[in-house]
Amino acid sequence: MLSRRSILHRSAYGIGGIALATLLRDQNLLASPEQIGPRHFDLKPKMPHGFGQAKAMISMFMQGGPSHMDLFDPKPELTKYDGKDFPGEVKYDDAAGASRECMGSPWKFKQYGQSGMDVSELLPHFSNIVDDVTLIRSMHTGVNNHGQSIYALLNGQVTGGRPTLGSWLTYGLGSENQDLPAYVALTDPRGLPVLGVDNWSNGWLPSLYQGTVIRPKEPRIPNLDAPLSLKGDAQARYLNFVQRLNKEHLEARPGEADLEARIQSFELAARMQTAAKEALDIDQESAATKKLYGIDNPAGAEFGTRCLIARRLVERGVRCVSLFTGNQTWDNHQNIRTALPAACQYVDQGAAALVIDLKQRGLLDTTIVHWGGEMGRLPVIQNRSGSKDRTTVGRDHNTYGFSMWVAGGGFKSGHIHGATDDFGHHAVKDVVNHYDYHATLLHLFGLDAKQLSYRRNGTEQVLVENPQARVVSDILA
Repeated sequence: MLSRRSILHRSAYGIGGIALATLLRDQNLLASPEQIGPRHFDLKPKMPHGFGQAKAMISMFMQGGPSHMDLFDPKPELTKYDGKDFPGEVKYDDAAGASRECMGSPWKFKQYGQSGMDVSELLPHFSNIVDDVTLIRSMHTGVNNHGQSIYALLNGQVTGGRPTLGSWLTYGLGSENQDLPAYVALTDPRGLPVLGVDNWSNGWLPSLYQGTVIRPKEPRIPNLDAPLSLKGDAQARYLNFVQRLNKEHLEARPGEADLEARIQSFELAARMQTAAKEALDIDQESAATKKLYGIDNPAGAEFGTRCLIARRLVERGVRCVSLFTGNQTWDNHQNIRTALPAACQYVDQGAAALVIDLKQRGLLDTTIVHWGGEMGRLPVIQNRSGSKDRTTVGRDHNTYGFSMWVAGGGFKSGHIHGATDDFGHHAVKDVVNHYDYHATLLHLFGLDAKQLSYRRNGTEQVLVENPQARVVSDILA
């Protein structure tokens, strides 16, 4: 027989337990089945959610904001208004140096290829590949600062601390080559990009998915050679011993993702001693290939070399390669008449050669190539500073409508998508937001933007959070 006190005591604990469980469930704090026991992470190849034509991606990120109305998006109306006040509202970033005076492009445009794509005289090599690319003229992030717009295009939000696109791709798909990093960042010898390592950060994904930096000068990867005292059998015995110790250490600490990732990084470093040297050795390439990339041209030799290395990496199964230009190379607030041509000369030949070379080798169909920055420029003059001529003027930031191009991996060829207004200020037709772009990329890799998730603090984290994000089917082949 139970006393009334016993009945109340037992019932209270039971009711309280049910209430607590209900509260935890409602707040997504209950452990899901995949959280029970340790989770394992690796870079072995993984099946996508569905069919995906793309297997790899090379992104050439032009930080600073290439001026779209001077390169890809000619504006006759802007030329007509040259020297006159802009007929509308302008969203400046730097009000101190701002003006309302319109500036038509000082460079000439011509139509090229069967697509009849308009290209500025500043990009003679790009004009040779127009029938292989989709030119998007209606990109939009709407956050008129470099950092926030860079974050938007790289990790999906305007704040840092999140995984970049390359990390998501390697997390979702792994890598076809276990002897090379799955995700590589190729930096510019003139300086790191804005935000530094955030450009290839794994965020809160396990550190296994962080981009590996390959330096712009030799040694591109330091410490690949073992010291003389450890070469050959001595190193093999040493590494086997360390591997055994690491395995025992990990077994005693199941579920430690960071520890597991570090051990795998050490093991990858050992395998890279041979594989990385071979992959980065462009002396194996023919003279004709080097000439194609402009390695004999001092103006673009460095970037051409990195483009060639990028091709060699994806050819060997690397999933994602990001090339960055130096800190704010394209941020032409002033001296645009000299700075913009120089920026174009630096990248034009190498970028075009990459598309040509991938196509010749049968790799373009499965490799997405991206070229673009985090913003464009405004149609009005900035920083006139009282001078009567325009030798020192530039253009301010514009994230409300700008251009970039993509090729391969399932994108249309010789296609122009979207449009900005008559002055190039706002995207007005078939707008592509950064989250639309990400959803489209994932789709081409066979990944569902909603299914590609990582459980963190009880909630499913995704790259594409905006519920309005769409796959831009009009730019797909």
